[in-house]
Amino acid sequence: MKKVNIGGVPEHFNFAWYLTLKNGEYKDQDINLRWHDYHGGTGAMCKALRSGEIDMAVILTEGVIKDIIDGNPSKIVQTFVESPLNWGIHVAADSSFKTVEDIKGKRAAISRYGSGSHLMAYINAKNNNWDLEKDLNFEVIKNLDGAVRGLTEGKADYFMWEKFTTKPIVDDGIFRRIANFPTPWPCFVIAVREDFIENDGDTLKTILDIINQTTSEFKSIPSIDKTIANRYEQELEDVQEWLSLTEWSQTVMTEDTINNVQNQLFDLNIIPKKVDYLDLIHKI
Repeated sequence: MKKVNIGGVPEHFNFAWYLTLKNGEYKDQDINLRWHDYHGGTGAMCKALRSGEIDMAVILTEGVIKDIIDGNPSKIVQTFVESPLNWGIHVAADSSFKTVEDIKGKRAAISRYGSGSHLMAYINAKNNNWDLEKDLNFEVIKNLDGAVRGLTEGKADYFMWEKFTTKPIVDDGIFRRIANFPTPWPCFVIAVREDFIENDGDTLKTILDIINQTTSEFKSIPSIDKTIANRYEQELEDVQEWLSLTEWSQTVMTEDTINNVQNQLFDLNIIPKKVDYLDLIHKI
């Protein structure tokens, strides 16, 4: 049986992977797919791909594009979630900050440098015409639990994370969301180490066929909204709203979309150069 390690965030976006693993669909094809939760998000998964700790990752588009350009020996093999990620901008519940303008120049909590929370702080700054040198400061907090501690204890001032994941923390009166905005591109892709693509192409294709079959039917699974609400401790109406906004993909990202991401990251000096489409993408 072929052992394959895959990483992702332990969030509702990845519930389709849980279902296929629970159903033994990979084992039926002689594949021992092992899922690893990465609470540290994209930055932690980029590190794991580089080290060979995992072969595949379900990862934020902008984060993995940056890391591949920086030397990560991986390629994007397809888009996983076509719709944008809805980021919430959060402050501590008792904070004096009420608007995005109030957090200009304050400390952003980020899981790590190169993570989605880091890169989105730049996108937010650009959207608000801030000075990227003077108006951005960062405090590394590792994960969502670290963000709760960081904002509550005053070590950081605001935190950007997917709004449905953080909504229970808002509902509990720990965070207050002052704004939200969607990423200007599809949010999650599947990235795979180049050596795995070269040596285990058939296995990779089988894995993608299985997960794509499930995501294509995901919204029609009976009571999927209630199942997700129970598993991730979300309110049913929040899950229903999230499902209505979320579209999975079974195809590779287009060159125009890749160029859009690169152009924005380059303009923000997040990446040092733009590269060819096929330096980032591998078509199965």
